[in-house]
Amino acid sequence: MYDDLVESLESSPVVMKNGYPYFVHPLTDGVPHMDPKVLKEVLAWMYDACDFDCDYLVAPEAMGIPLAVPVSLEKGIPYTVVRKKIYGLPGEVVFEQKTGYSDSRMSLNGLKKGDRVIIIDDVISTGGTLVALIEAVRSTGAEIVDILIPVEKNDGKDLVLERTGLRVKTLVRVSVVDGKVQCRTC
Repeated sequence: MYDDLVESLESSPVVMKNGYPYFVHPLTDGVPHMDPKVLKEVLAWMYDACDFDCDYLVAPEAMGIPLAVPVSLEKGIPYTVVRKKIYGLPGEVVFEQKTGYSDSRMSLNGLKKGDRVIIIDDVISTGGTLVALIEAVRSTGAEIVDILIPVEKNDGKDLVLERTGLRVKTLVRVSVVDGKVQCRTC
C-alpha cells in the first residue's frame, strides 16, 4: 500500500555522521527532490491514522514543516513551528534537543493551558528530540492528543512511551544494515 515510500526509502544513500549511520531521504532531509507520490502516501496514512481533533499542529523544523502545512490546509488547523532559534517572546519555552548526531536548543511559542495539540514530525530515531518537545508542550499546560511520525528508526518510540506515557504512531520502520536501508510497514 505504501510501495512508493518503501521503495524510495530502501534506495536512500547512507552517510556516517559522527559514527551514526544516517540515511538521506526527501521526507527526512528535503534532498533529493520529494516525489509527490511519496508525499501523498504519507499524507493518506496521516489522515487515516488520526482524527485531527485538536487546536494546533506542532511541527519541529525543518522537516516537520512540509508535513504539517498540507495537513493544516486540508483540515483547517493552525500550525506552529518549533524553531532552532530563540526569540525571547513572552511564554516561550526553550529546551535542549539531543539527536543521535547533534545537540541544540529549540524554542516553542504560542501554546497555552488547555490547548489540544498534535505533534507531527518526519522521523523518530533516538527519541531525544521528541521527549524534550513533549516536556516543553506539557510545561505550557497544553495537552498532546496524538503524535504522528511516518518514519521510525531504532528504539526511540519505545523510549518516548517509557519516559512520557505517550504512544507515537509510525508508518514505516527503517534500519540500516551493511550500509543499506531496510524498510517495513508498521
